[in-house]
Amino acid sequence: MDDADRILELGRNGFQCSQILLLLGLDLQGRSNPELVRSMQGLCGGMSAGQTCGALTGGACLLGLYAGRGSTEEDDDPRLLFMLDDFVTWFREGYGVEYGSLLCDDIVGPCGQHLADRCPRMVAGVFARVKELLLDNGFELTGSPQ
Repeated sequence: MDDADRILELGRNGFQCSQILLLLGLDLQGRSNPELVRSMQGLCGGMSAGQTCGALTGGACLLGLYAGRGSTEEDDDPRLLFMLDDFVTWFREGYGVEYGSLLCDDIVGPCGQHLADRCPRMVAGVFARVKELLLDNGFELTGSPQ
């Protein structure tokens, strides 16, 4: 199944942008983590308040899944800050300009009229960009995060 089909499948199963992005990353790693996916629901729908787009915040979290610090035994990975800066700039200059905002409510429009056509495309674009950033910065997409 390709990424676009998997995104649509997850959406049909009730998952939203930020959750879908982490599910895709966990798929790449051959892992599951229901607690992490559940926590990502807090970012869905612009934190359920139409605020910052869940594809943007979810993409940042996906970068963190690979490059973030997860325990006291780990050191901060300086690549994360560079990848986040690049990712946010890419998102702002792309989707932010295209839709005139980084806010979920503005992107999906009144009553979510653009949700079905914009959100899956944005999630696919974000996932592709995150994978590109990770690979460019020496991360392996499969297996455990480094």
